[in-house]
Amino acid sequence: MRGIKANIFTFIKYFTLLLGVFVALLPITVILFSSFKTSDEYNSTNPLTPPENWLNLSNFTRAFVEGNMIVGFLNTTIILVLSLIGATLTGSMIAYVLNRFNFKGKKILLGAFLLAVLIPGVTTQVATFQIVNELGLFNTRWAAIILYMGTDIIAVYIFMQFLNNISVSLDESALLDGASYFTVFRKIILPLLKPAIVTVVIVKGVNIYNDFYTPFLYMPKKDLSVVSTALFKFQGPMGSSWEVICAGIMIVIIPTLIIFLILQKHIYNGITQGSVK
Repeated sequence: MRGIKANIFTFIKYFTLLLGVFVALLPITVILFSSFKTSDEYNSTNPLTPPENWLNLSNFTRAFVEGNMIVGFLNTTIILVLSLIGATLTGSMIAYVLNRFNFKGKKILLGAFLLAVLIPGVTTQVATFQIVNELGLFNTRWAAIILYMGTDIIAVYIFMQFLNNISVSLDESALLDGASYFTVFRKIILPLLKPAIVTVVIVKGVNIYNDFYTPFLYMPKKDLSVVSTALFKFQGPMGSSWEVICAGIMIVIIPTLIIFLILQKHIYNGITQGSVK
């Protein structure tokens, strides 16, 4: 009887895993097939039907050239690098202050962070847009950079979990030697937070790379398009070139896939270490 229950459990476990893989790979398979199809073939065949010609690269060429993907990748890279540097520094400093110092209003501040997470971002966009516009940042890269640099509560908590594993005696020893709090943070805390920094950079970097809403709303200018908005021009009131959009999606997926395969060990290790005190 116990053996039957074990077999049933094993079957359910692997069936669930296979189902998850199927659900995850199905959309990517449809996009991959569609990216190699012609317009007539796309409209006349099933989405799961493989393309007749796997060497048809016209959709990729059109998506890259007409979508101005070079400018998109350039703008994305600039925004991504500056945003991640700023978000990492502000997040780690906030986590350091909250973890190492006791002061009045500390619990209120933590509660405010949690409250900010619970408020849907869409509800604050009118006020946010007015602030960005008044600062003269609308239709500039700095609009997205400043918004992405805003404190990420998830990043703060990841840093705080890692700080729980760093002995306070290191801070005290450095302070006794005459180091300032800034020196302690820069020379001791920040280097020891490297696994957490890698985790935050990867997780937040993927979110920024895939974000469509912020660039579309705050940077509508054509030469400020990013990879997520570069292909929007292929969709219009007269119809959409979905096969070209699918080719563009594959172009956008490739860098993310390569980076994930290279850094996946850091993602898993960083999240696991950050969850253990």
